[in-house]
Amino acid sequence: MKFLTMKDLETEDTLDLFWNGTFDSQMDVERALTPFLETLEEYAGEWMPDFVKGKRRRRYTRAALWKSWAEKSDKYGTLIGLNHATPPYAAMTIDCLVQPSPRELSVVLHVQPLTFFSKEEHCRKFVELVRAWSSHYPVSHGTAHSGADAQLADAPYYGRDQQTARRDGFDKIYEVCWLNVFGPQLIETVGRERMLSTPAHRVEELPNGSILLVTWPIAADFTSEESRQAQARALVHLRPELDFDAVLRSLHARDAALVPVEPRFSPDVAPLFSRLVAHRSVARRQRMIAELNAHPPPEPEEWLPAHAALPSDVPDPQAALEHYALLAEYMVAMRHVEVPALFKQTPESLTDLDFQFWFEDFPRIFERQLIDQRAVPSVGAYLGQVLVRHLGGQWIPRKKLEEAQVRVGQRVWLPFVRAYKYLRSCQSLLDCSLTQLYRVAERYRD
Repeated sequence: MKFLTMKDLETEDTLDLFWNGTFDSQMDVERALTPFLETLEEYAGEWMPDFVKGKRRRRYTRAALWKSWAEKSDKYGTLIGLNHATPPYAAMTIDCLVQPSPRELSVVLHVQPLTFFSKEEHCRKFVELVRAWSSHYPVSHGTAHSGADAQLADAPYYGRDQQTARRDGFDKIYEVCWLNVFGPQLIETVGRERMLSTPAHRVEELPNGSILLVTWPIAADFTSEESRQAQARALVHLRPELDFDAVLRSLHARDAALVPVEPRFSPDVAPLFSRLVAHRSVARRQRMIAELNAHPPPEPEEWLPAHAALPSDVPDPQAALEHYALLAEYMVAMRHVEVPALFKQTPESLTDLDFQFWFEDFPRIFERQLIDQRAVPSVGAYLGQVLVRHLGGQWIPRKKLEEAQVRVGQRVWLPFVRAYKYLRSCQSLLDCSLTQLYRVAERYRD
């Protein structure tokens, strides 16, 4: 069984729902949320959660949900998770705060893949689910949309700094999504009659006065020209100060950012670059591929022809080799928690180390003096040990670390020089990766 993690949510696009309602704080919680669960069970269909998680995971039943609810309740409220563990995957959190009154009920739902909502029937049932929740519970706002497109729109900040966004919340309509539920405050900013006259696939006033707006029949079709036109028309209708052509251009720009880009990575760096791309959010992945394609790293320069190798100048070569091994062990000791594969001293562990340093922004966050004094020697020694272990390399010890060499075939490599260049900046982690040097040394071994 698979349970969606934040990493899993970035493997492909999702339909993301953010919904905020309230209920009477005097009501018993089980009684108050029964209509919520009945609606979920009626309309979720193929993505209906089959597990509920409090302090531990249980098969979904109402009884199991209330056990999890009791486990996770404290003086502030309750937060539980629900998952559907087979395609279409679903990850949902239900957050119920004790304060203020009435009690807030917030739902975050991710359904993957977004392509599940290429069928109109699946979209219709999803809309009916949100409609039923929003009819029963007073709602401030709710949206459902492509997770990748929402990221490109900078949701939920929409160009505001975090402090301002938290202070003001959804004080006006910043964006029109595929599905929208507008509560009293947002309706007041636009006017009820104007909102009800919005040109869209579906506009409906709900029994409690909220307004449901769906721009297009198919959620997964959000990048089609017709869908984008409908989205732009709806937003400009609700925000008449905006220019239709400008809004449409911004939507098209987001479409362009999602167009698949074919990776053209050199085999020498493909293991690392593919890992970097997979780590990027779906919304920004194609841009990163294009950037990496456009700026391939230069060929490594940290080598000499074997005939030009500097001879060893140390009085005790064995002691020097032991010193290099000890420096490599320092690398393992310093980073094995984040990179467990370091214990193995393999080519794959070099890629793991490359990725971890890049992920941490290592050259920026650590003091330069400590990097040069501790990290550079340890990284260089570790790289050299992998060359020795897996490519049949041979250390040529030198008194100066930067002159120490590893002979592989008809070349000698300078691992400490590479480490020094590598740790200059976050860009140099990519331009001078350990992965690349190893792969090039492997190619030239024979």
